[in-house]
Amino acid sequence: MENNFTEEQKYIRAKKKVKSIKGFYIHLTVYLLVNGFLLLSQALSHGGWKIFWEWQSYSTMIFWGIGIAFHAFSVFGMDFILGKKWEEHKINEIMNKEKNDTWE
Repeated sequence: MENNFTEEQKYIRAKKKVKSIKGFYIHLTVYLLVNGFLLLSQALSHGGWKIFWEWQSYSTMIFWGIGIAFHAFSVFGMDFILGKKWEEHKINEIMNKEKNDTWE
């Protein structure tokens, strides 16, 4: 009975993790759509594509992007960028490369 309880806990944790990952991807999608719309509407309403060279056009994107980055770190943790999985993958890649180089 105790083993089922821990499996149930694992399931609940996994479900929460999936829900938070889904929330992040929804947030990222809304970010891309809204900022794309804002840039396009500014370009069409303010006389052309020269607004793409003005930094004010990107202020919403920059500050909201900072929020997206914090959201990503809260969902995926600090291992998101160069975490342990990446380290293990790189170590294996280098070891395989050295192994192949010595035999050639």
